[in-house]
Amino acid sequence: MPKKYETPLLDELEKGPYPSFVKEIKKAAAKNDMAADELGQLEKSYRTKRGYWKHGGIVGVLGYGGGVIGRYSSLPDEFPNVAHFHTVRINQPSGWFYTTAALREMCDIWDKYGSGLTNMHGSTGDMILLGTRTENLEAVFAEFSSRGWDLGGSGSAMRTPSCCVGPARCEWTNINTLDICYEMTQEFQDELHRPAYPYKFKIKVAGCAVDCVAAIARADCSIIGTWRGPILIDQDEVKNYAKKGMNIKAEIVDMCPGQCISYDGNELKIDNSECKRCMHCISKMTKALKPSGERGATILIGSKAPIVVGSLLSWVIVPFIKCEPPYDELKQLIRKMIEWWDDNAKPRERIGELIEAKGMRSFLEHIGVDPQAAQVKFPRKDPFIFFKDEDFEKVYKK
Repeated sequence: MPKKYETPLLDELEKGPYPSFVKEIKKAAAKNDMAADELGQLEKSYRTKRGYWKHGGIVGVLGYGGGVIGRYSSLPDEFPNVAHFHTVRINQPSGWFYTTAALREMCDIWDKYGSGLTNMHGSTGDMILLGTRTENLEAVFAEFSSRGWDLGGSGSAMRTPSCCVGPARCEWTNINTLDICYEMTQEFQDELHRPAYPYKFKIKVAGCAVDCVAAIARADCSIIGTWRGPILIDQDEVKNYAKKGMNIKAEIVDMCPGQCISYDGNELKIDNSECKRCMHCISKMTKALKPSGERGATILIGSKAPIVVGSLLSWVIVPFIKCEPPYDELKQLIRKMIEWWDDNAKPRERIGELIEAKGMRSFLEHIGVDPQAAQVKFPRKDPFIFFKDEDFEKVYKK
């Protein structure tokens, strides 16, 4: 039987109306030695106000440099069953669609080789399996891979691409997010499993600007579905929203970032030339409004959490690109972005930080994208413009 620890501080986290991770760890600890010692070490951390995990760097399996995050306890004598507590990342299916049988199979494997604890899902998207020993890594990888699963990304590598549910369940999607995510995962297999970058690089795919995967805040490269036609308006449904109590002026007109909507109490009008395609009005009035015309994606670059500099949100690089199989144009563009970053970045410097340091001009020149107004994140702070000889040559040729 696993050792039982007294956990008065952790017990407090089980109180209240919300689900508790402590309750789940206790369920695993009743039959798993690793989970039991993890619970004991965590209680000690709460008591002493100190963390006792050591980062073990990259612990890989044969042929893979990523997908496993090394973790060791600094109290191996006191909690021997978590002396090793490595995290294994499993590459999730696009949109996080699983069958019950697949989930049971994965949990059975993890009970066999690890702590039984999981995180569904990590911030990148992978299924996170928490806690196993070094000697179990090859065996657990062999079992997962024999059933068609693969490791995700970790370390200074391409991280596992992720996407929203897209056309599987969402009426607003402008692109096939599931297919794009799958194709990106296949395209960057070597970059996923063999870390060779200055730091991590994340791709997230959202079907529209509602952005259910928070790509604009969490992905180095955001692929966000958009459209080129006008927003179609059903005026009868607009009247129904008003009858049911919606304050259309306050909730729709005044909230429009493009200030392109007007409403006279009877008819809604949209100046589509000023529309920012933000999806606010459509998501609030789903029966009255919908996009039309050519569909594609906006490509943004550079979001991240604080590391070298503070948090960054992505900014637009390509306002519109067609996203149709086999996505060759999109793949080539992403490879050019990574090439520039890989050639110029310092260790642990994300692509957004490098653009901030070297400037957008150098980046755009390398990837072969012309500058345009949509790429301006905020006004310039100085009046100086630096020209190259070829800039004048272009003018003279015209």
